[in-house]
Amino acid sequence: MTSPQRIAIIGAGWAGMAAAARAVQEGHQVTLLEAARTLGGRARGVPLTLPDGGEIWVDNGQHILIGAYAESLRLMRMVGVDPEQTLLRFPMALTFPDGTGLSLPDLPTPLDALAGIVGARGWPWRSKLALLRVASRWQLAGFRCAPSASVADLCAGLPPTLMKEFIEPLCVSALNTPVKQSSGTVFLRVLKDGLFSQRGGSNFLLPRCDLSALFPVPAARWIEEKGARVLTGQRIDGVERKADQWWIDGESFDLVALAVSASEAARILNVSSQVAEGSLHELMKMWSAQAAALEFQAIATVYAQANSSGTASLLQRPMLALRADDQHPAQFVFDRDQISVPQHPTGLLAFVISASQGERTKLEAAVVAQAQSQLGLAVKPLLTIIEKRATFACTPALVRPPTQIAPGLAACGDYIEGPYPATLEGAIRSGWGVFDQLR
Repeated sequence: MTSPQRIAIIGAGWAGMAAAARAVQEGHQVTLLEAARTLGGRARGVPLTLPDGGEIWVDNGQHILIGAYAESLRLMRMVGVDPEQTLLRFPMALTFPDGTGLSLPDLPTPLDALAGIVGARGWPWRSKLALLRVASRWQLAGFRCAPSASVADLCAGLPPTLMKEFIEPLCVSALNTPVKQSSGTVFLRVLKDGLFSQRGGSNFLLPRCDLSALFPVPAARWIEEKGARVLTGQRIDGVERKADQWWIDGESFDLVALAVSASEAARILNVSSQVAEGSLHELMKMWSAQAAALEFQAIATVYAQANSSGTASLLQRPMLALRADDQHPAQFVFDRDQISVPQHPTGLLAFVISASQGERTKLEAAVVAQAQSQLGLAVKPLLTIIEKRATFACTPALVRPPTQIAPGLAACGDYIEGPYPATLEGAIRSGWGVFDQLR
């Protein structure tokens, strides 16, 4: 794209906003089309009404960012967001309510991981030594493994307690896929970039504001100030190729990026292929079939209010790991008051159930029981959000759709082929680079 182009970006999630920011920065004429009224896609803010009638904004799913999300942090700064103010940063901690588990100190990498493993509470020395041996083996192999290897294969021989209280929470939080089904290749890439690439790369970053306000809304304001159009409530049924231009609802564009979910992109291309001819028809059908073949995992977030008084924190930390099983489904709990520091304490906790199964009422009842047994807290669910297609199942040797669909037509999103699982960083990187192959 050496000369100014007319570009349409369909979808205003994190990938779409990154694509729009890149295109605007390079001087192109951008139209951003979003079906919903709220920006952010599958990482957006939603209102929650408290029992006292007050309204606060939470997220459609509680997210964790990490310090290695370099592109996400860079784009936030570019559009005027200060990550130091909008994100609560602290060293990685996968600790349980009883104080056991892993907590990394603030040291240069890899000393932080080494010290964290050696000092982990509740782990016998044989477990610590076993993990150090396995981690050393991963590092000597360049954090590479056979494409067919699962995370369970990588960790064969580790003690069951270590698998249950470290590998499983880490894997499900990063890949949202159980260890026996998770890609070892992607898991090792996450470990390499998060734990062994840079100081602070493994830090947890928790949004103090809702996810729409964290990036999509400021990004939309930034691109509009530079001449872009941001149109919400615009559901697109198809794109058509005529006379070397792409047409959307009667308007022509030089380039089009589908920055929507895999299922929505497949739908748009299935519709579009019906009027496409020759090789374009075949390209659309082939790409759509790849996207439609992806399997997905659900994530549930139960926002529940605890009986509390005064300003005392409900949890020892802003977030804690929980011991999950069939009766206690949540893997993590977040103290929203410690994270967002509201003017008046809300007593709001967010329980996250990755790779979620089951219906809403049963999940809520199980979370209530889990809060009582593991945290000693009586809680009342206020809002439960189940994103049934939150992430793709990150399985070994998974074939993901490519960026380019056809000449002048591309796709971006956290599910597009790449080294990362379905994360905000993956979406940002995909959006920022979506037009590189079309130059």
